[in-house]
Amino acid sequence: MNPTSVLLALLLFTLLAGVVLPAVWSRRPERRSAARGVLRMLLAALRRDGDR
Repeated sequence: MNPTSVLLALLLFTLLAGVVLPAVWSRRPERRSAARGVLRMLLAALRRDGDR
């Protein structure tokens, strides 16, 4: 494995563990809402970058 693929895998794992999972499985509504907001911002940024 090259360093770039390892870094990408680590980034995806961190995103999944830190944003996606709390948005889905948290019992606290404020945590789910905050995680959904961050996920929306990340997806919007990806869409903007994809348009270039």
